[in-house]
Amino acid sequence: MSENGFVWKDRKRTIFGLPLSFTVYKLTNDKLLIESGFLSKKEEEVRLYRIMDLTLNRPLGQRMFGVGTIHCCTADKSSPEFDICKIKNPSKVKEMLSDMVESERDKKRVSAREYMVDEDDCDDI
Repeated sequence: MSENGFVWKDRKRTIFGLPLSFTVYKLTNDKLLIESGFLSKKEEEVRLYRIMDLTLNRPLGQRMFGVGTIHCCTADKSSPEFDICKIKNPSKVKEMLSDMVESERDKKRVSAREYMVDEDDCDDI
């Protein structure tokens, strides 16, 4: 972990993959922080154990500049879905985040439950 307490930190990249935006992503051992805004600041916090699914999206324009977007689905009511937009090394970050999510889930003994509906289920008879 770095001296400022963050495992990873990056900015949303804009034109030509340059970090010229006011959105900053910070990752600690147990939570992901998303700070946005210039004059009016907003900080979102998502506990890692609440993240259920990660998807990496890299359209052609993002691949050309070496960036990508990670789409996150969570069990958090205030932020059920969000994107970590246009970051450098997106595959590496997604793998690191995935490993940290699993570690936090194991540490807190949280299990992911997926509910599947069987159309032939006859419980209502």
